[in-house]
Amino acid sequence: MYKATYFAAALSLALFQSPAVATADEITILAGDLPPMFNADGSGREAEIISTVMERCGHTVSFEIQPFTRHWKTYASGTGDAVATVPVGMPLGGHQSDVYIQYQNGVSFLTDAGNTYGDLAALAGHSVIAFMGASDILPGLKDAASSFKSYKEVADQIGQSRMIFGKRVDAVVGDGMIFAEYNRQLREQSGDLMFDPNQGVTFQAIFEPSSYGMNFRNAQLAEDFNRCFAEADAEGAIEAINSAWAERYRETLGTQYLGH
Repeated sequence: MYKATYFAAALSLALFQSPAVATADEITILAGDLPPMFNADGSGREAEIISTVMERCGHTVSFEIQPFTRHWKTYASGTGDAVATVPVGMPLGGHQSDVYIQYQNGVSFLTDAGNTYGDLAALAGHSVIAFMGASDILPGLKDAASSFKSYKEVADQIGQSRMIFGKRVDAVVGDGMIFAEYNRQLREQSGDLMFDPNQGVTFQAIFEPSSYGMNFRNAQLAEDFNRCFAEADAEGAIEAINSAWAERYRETLGTQYLGH
């Protein structure tokens, strides 16, 4: 999830210097704050995939969690040995790995509202909210938005959950697992809420999966990652991780998240 302008922002930063090669047990990876892909404590679906792959190659990793998109800029400025969740082909420098993870964007809505949204056309006449920059990267969204009753993009993704539960919007466009995690966090918050956070929510995938790689400063680390990812994937370890995380949010995701 990124705006096209971030490409230019990343390129406009000074070219990063050639850093010393990271030792096998000291690989710092910059990651965006996107629970449950990356949680503040370094856990998460994406974090688990990366750790599993790198440890298979004999490398220990530590994650430096930053606001999403800032982690790209920090890497471009010369910090860290690698950066996660890089859109395929993004000109960020270093050596990009093969695709190691996909996100699944779609539409989330209150189950009891009685609506279904099989495609963007079905959102016509409805109030819609999305993550910041969604209209720049999700195919067809920018053109379709003019048919919506209202459309807004917000950076605060837990705010999207508040708006859907408060019935201030009809649908949320974004990654289904991220949305489900913020719903979970809302349910655990103490204090009085002006809405019921336990209302049922349904996710429907309407976009092709978004694919991401990692960028490494050192070519050998990128080669290690590709080789060990392929081995772990062939053995079913990657599928097991993805399935386990999807299972945590089964009530919302159903079988719409990457087929899990």
